[in-house]
Amino acid sequence: MVQHFGVIGFPVGHSLSPWIHQQFFQKSGIQGTYRKIAIAPDRFAQEITQLLSGDMHGFNVTVPYKEAIIPFLDELADNAASIGAVNTVTKKDGKWVGFNTDGIGFLRSIGTRFPDFLDELDKKILILGAGGAARGIYAAMLQTGMPVIDIANRTRASAEKLSQLNSGNTSSAVLSLEDAEASINKYDLIIQTTSVGMEPDDEGQLVKLGKLRTNTIVSDIVYKPIMTKLLKQAEQRGARIHQGHLMLLHQARYAFEIWTECKVDVQSMDIELKAVLEGR
Repeated sequence: MVQHFGVIGFPVGHSLSPWIHQQFFQKSGIQGTYRKIAIAPDRFAQEITQLLSGDMHGFNVTVPYKEAIIPFLDELADNAASIGAVNTVTKKDGKWVGFNTDGIGFLRSIGTRFPDFLDELDKKILILGAGGAARGIYAAMLQTGMPVIDIANRTRASAEKLSQLNSGNTSSAVLSLEDAEASINKYDLIIQTTSVGMEPDDEGQLVKLGKLRTNTIVSDIVYKPIMTKLLKQAEQRGARIHQGHLMLLHQARYAFEIWTECKVDVQSMDIELKAVLEGR
């Protein structure tokens, strides 16, 4: 049986999800299709209703519909409910169920790139940004039990709202970008979760890294360009870097697992995906 998947959003022309999932189909032996589905905002309710009554087995959700999709679903997985955003939908026992794979995808990508990092739960982490991606990553990071996960954002109210996901013993200070920049040397992992630095505005950078410690891990979820201005500066200062295409790959892998219950080997795919992004 051929299974049908796709990604909804507006726009979706830039999405690399079809390429990634075609690799997953080949590696797993599963027969499947994956297509881009652009839905204009003024037609969202009509077209998503049609989609849900069609022959799709599951789909990804990208901007601007990660929250808008929720009222159309029958159930939410625990992480999607707590985060308040959905990026993966699957049909299970006749019901449409929403998941969020961003946070787990990010954790898996960090664990693959830096296998020992999550073994020692005494790290101080800084999250830059407070949008949808930040919510998924912050929620997943809270589950690790790290003692300090601070949030810095241009708008303090958004960061404070994000910090409300924290109901445990983790310390989470809400910082201005200026305060974060001044105290950048206290962190073991810095995660840039916004679109700042993405093409075509690839000269953007939320914070400067003048006080960065050597061997700090600096992560940027932007994957085009592969080396953002932030990552270039981090590398120049002796930091270890974590590029955005790694999260893209691992959150897609987790979505594929949800849909098919099949785990695929992605060991070499990061190199292949990087080459695709670089136009090689």
